[in-house]
Formats: sequence, structure tokens, C-alpha cells
Amino acid sequence: MTPDTRTTTARHVGLAFFALATGGFAIGTTEFVTMGLLPQIADGVHISIPTAGHVISAYALGVVVGAPVIAALGARTGRKRLLLGLMAVFVLGNLLSAVASSYEFLMAARFLTGLPHGAFFGIGTVVGTTLVPANRRAWAVSMTMVGLPVANIIGVPLTTLMGQRLGWQAPFLTVGGLGLLTLVAVWFWVAPQPVGSDVNIRSELSALARPQVWMALLVGMVGFGGMFATYSYITPTMTELAGFSESAVTVVLAAYGVGMTCGTVVGGRLADRALMPSLYGGLIAVAVVLGTLGWLAQTKPGALIGVFAMGFSASILVPALQTRLMDVAHGGQSLAASLNHSTLNIANALGAWLGGLVLAAGFGYEWPSRLGAVLAVAGLALALISGLMDRRIVRNSGVDQAVA
Repeated sequence: MTPDTRTTTARHVGLAFFALATGGFAIGTTEFVTMGLLPQIADGVHISIPTAGHVISAYALGVVVGAPVIAALGARTGRKRLLLGLMAVFVLGNLLSAVASSYEFLMAARFLTGLPHGAFFGIGTVVGTTLVPANRRAWAVSMTMVGLPVANIIGVPLTTLMGQRLGWQAPFLTVGGLGLLTLVAVWFWVAPQPVGSDVNIRSELSALARPQVWMALLVGMVGFGGMFATYSYITPTMTELAGFSESAVTVVLAAYGVGMTCGTVVGGRLADRALMPSLYGGLIAVAVVLGTLGWLAQTKPGALIGVFAMGFSASILVPALQTRLMDVAHGGQSLAASLNHSTLNIANALGAWLGGLVLAAGFGYEWPSRLGAVLAVAGLALALISGLMDRRIVRNSGVDQAVA
């Protein structure tokens, strides 16, 4: 291969990652901006803030339903074509969200918007890992998903400010435009990938017969539930505890996004070096950060540090979890990678619900994060059990070979 060919190949790979990351940026913006605009959405469709939290759950439910169904039924569809179709549905869902005039219509629109979320990331990470050597798979996963945390630095704060100034509908129109840009980028920069003859619905569903797939999904669901119990109510938490003004919450969201971006990049490199230890370490970090956030958030500097640390620690887990699922799924990689986002959004819905229960019971805004620390510890316990299961499998394989 000549230097010119290597340069061209590297440029094409970079553009493909950029196209996938653009989609992640749009998805991350629409998912998290809702959390920063709960008061405006509640006023706009005449509901309470806790009820407005159900809009977050509707989106999460769409992800939970859409990811496995689309990944399985689309097993024989070319990955590029599937990515384009998913982004088209995403654009439609955001446009419908922007014109919603009632709580029920908005719930339905957010559900539709969430349907492509998990499958886009799942298929995108599978595509990304085919572009690099095997020892850089976790790094490739982090690059395909880096648009999600970057959205929390740029997209979420800007669209939150836009929603506060121009109305809560404006961010959804903006995200619809980002979705159209993603369609163009994927069309031009992601090469078609033929579907192998051995790939079908049955091969994808085979992942569901593997206990380690379910263990990895449970780790994500429980471990991330605590983070979402805190983040779902980030605006009232920062205004009530730390004393930020509502408009200054955009600074807090940006700090979270910087933490997420750093954690995603670092997490990809750590997972390539030591997958399971990086998973354990990430869960320990999440538990410590959430356990101390209520205390840190009593001051503005402490709140910023705590929110940055929350984003960093949680995002370390994402490349490790995604790569772990692809490793243990064997022939069902697309389904498993998509299911990861289903379970993370179950965690989103579960966290928002549990956080709402804590607040409705009369506890202060420092308590959702304390509940979250308990959930992170439970996720760590599940991860350790999964690691022990790996050792048992290896030990039994060695005994079988010795007998043979």
C-alpha cells in the first residue's frame, strides 16, 4: 500500500466516523435537552414538572422497543441503508415534537423519536469496529459515540438556552435539521457494507441465549440507573441546592458534557487495554461521585466539579460495556450492541421514575444522587459476578481439554 493510499484510506475512515458522530450529536442533543427544559415543557403543555418527566420516559421507552426490534428485523438489510432509514425516522419524530400542542401528542412524538436511537448507535458501532484493527475496537466504539457527549458540551447548552428564549419547540426543530445533515453525511461518507450470508434474524437472536449478554445488559441498566436518577432532575437540583439561576444551568450542562467527552475517549483506550477492570473501576467511580454529589452541590464550584465527575465516570463505562456485549454476543453483535442502548434507556426511565419518587416523598434534591450511589454499587456487584462467570468458563474449558 502506498503512502497516498494509506492517507486516502485514513481520510475515508475519519469521515465515516465523523458522519456517525454527527448522528450521535443530534441524538444526544434531543435526548438530554428535554431534561434541561422540563419547566418550560410543563408550562407549555399545562402539566407539572414531575409529570413532564414522563416525556423523558416516553423517549426512553421508544429506545427500549426500537433497538431490538429494528436490529433483528433489519438483520438482512445493508447497514448503510438501515442507518439512513433510522435517521429519517429520527428527523420526523423531532419535527412532530416541535409541533406538539398537547401532552399526549408530545408523548407519542417523543416515543417515535426514541425508536431509532439504540439501533443507530448499535449498527454504527458495529460499522465502526470493521474500520479498525481488532485491538482498537473499543477506541472505535468511543469514536462512533463521541458525538453523544459532545452534544452535552455544545448542543444541549445551546438548545437549552434556545428553548428558554424562543420556546421549548425550537430545539426540536434545530435537531431535525441536524438529522438531515447526518443523512447527507452518512450517504456520502459511510461505505456500503454487504450483509454476510450467515447473518439473519436467527443469528442475531442467538445472542439472547447467552447468559453473559444478559449480565452485561443488567450491569448497564442498574449501574446507569443511578446516574439518570440524578441527571433527570439536574435543573431543579442545581437551582435549589447550588443556587444557580435557571439560565446559568447551561454552564452546568456544559461541564457535564466535557466530563462525558473526556470519559468516552479515556474509556475507549482503557477498555482496549483491560476491558473488565475498566468496567469495575468505572462503576466504583460512579458510586463515589454520586455518593458525594449532594454534599458537593451545596456550593457552585463544588456542583460544577461534581457534575463534571459524574459525566466523566459514567462515560468511562460506555465503550467498555458496548465492547463487552459485542464480545460475548458472537453472531448477534448488531442486536447486542443495540440492546445496550435499550437497557441504558431502561435505566433512563427507571432513574427518572425513582428520582421522582424520592422527590415526591418529600426528600430534598440531594437524595436522588444518594439513591444513585446504591444502584451503582449494585451494578458493580453484577459486573463482578459476570467476571467470575468468565473465570469459571475458562477453568471448565481447561479441565475439558485436559480430560480430552
